[in-house]
Amino acid sequence: MALKATIYKADLQIADMDRHVYGDHALTIARHPSETDERMMARVLAYALYAEEGIAFTKGLFDVDEPEVWVRNLVGEITLWIDLGQPDDARIRRACSRADQVIVLCYGSGCEVWWKQIASKLTRFTNLTVLQLPAATSQALAALAARSMRLQCMVQDGEIWLNSETESVPVMLTRLQVPR
Repeated sequence: MALKATIYKADLQIADMDRHVYGDHALTIARHPSETDERMMARVLAYALYAEEGIAFTKGLFDVDEPEVWVRNLVGEITLWIDLGQPDDARIRRACSRADQVIVLCYGSGCEVWWKQIASKLTRFTNLTVLQLPAATSQALAALAARSMRLQCMVQDGEIWLNSETESVPVMLTRLQVPR
């Protein structure tokens, strides 16, 4: 018998003063049995940083043809595709052809090696942003994970903070590639 997803609940307050996006979001997060707290919290961070009308978690690990987070417009077109980890260049190319904007949020210790191997294959994509979340930060975010969470994400002047009721984690993202 296959293991089922574990359900996490998060009350997420977003105050993104750089983009003028504010809101409260009640998230239900299905955590795949093979998913770590680190990866799940990277999904929550991606959701918080790119929150807009229509943003949603997808089937993610259950469906390889979908990203982790996306935004679809009213006619079903994908306007934002967010992948996590270290996807191969073929997956990123497919995403760039399917979505208006693609974000890859790389986390963990192998980001530099992964990026060095595929960077030259992706320079032509003008709708691709690749961000690196340092391993220490992703591990600190993982420590915030709980079955029921109250989180606040604050963005001001390029500084990002993700806070729980007891901890604050500063988030410094490195831009490996930005749209031209």
